[in-house]
Amino acid sequence: MSALGPKVSVDDLELAGKRVLIRVDFNVPIKDGVVLDDFRIVSALPTINKCLQAGAIVTVMSHLGRPKETGHEAALSLKPVAEHLSKLLSKPVQFAADCMDAGSVVDALKPGDICCLENLRFYPHEGSKDEPKRLEMATKLASYADLYISDAFGTAHRDAASMTGVPKVMGKGAAGYLLQKEIDYFTKALR
Repeated sequence: MSALGPKVSVDDLELAGKRVLIRVDFNVPIKDGVVLDDFRIVSALPTINKCLQAGAIVTVMSHLGRPKETGHEAALSLKPVAEHLSKLLSKPVQFAADCMDAGSVVDALKPGDICCLENLRFYPHEGSKDEPKRLEMATKLASYADLYISDAFGTAHRDAASMTGVPKVMGKGAAGYLLQKEIDYFTKALR
């Protein structure tokens, strides 16, 4: 099968009651805790809404900026993004202040609920060149979900725990609407 062949998409998944982990690209400009440009967040809404409306339990994960990978950096926290997403969705978005210790937040969610994990890049394992370290982080992230959806085209080329590691650990993954749109565009251009 060609790399340009059919891919599993969010529309192919049974979402009701499932814990769905979505890798999004919420790397947006923030100043004084305010999102200045929400284009990337708005672009992910169709996939997020599809999952929520189907009764899934949704966890979104992203990076923001280039932290030093030594722990929490307030200026690069995804908390303002979670608050902005809450306004866009007109519903609460829970925030897990540590992406590697979010089990209790995820476990408290009910179908139709959503949470946002803290910046993945606060951990060096996210982008480590050492595959066992990436897979260690990926295994933890995968433990929050039954299904994985990638909707982060801007980071799809990265060999990161959240991009390639999670689907490797879970044995599968699906494309969200944003990623599928880009795949379709390139498929047409290359044919």
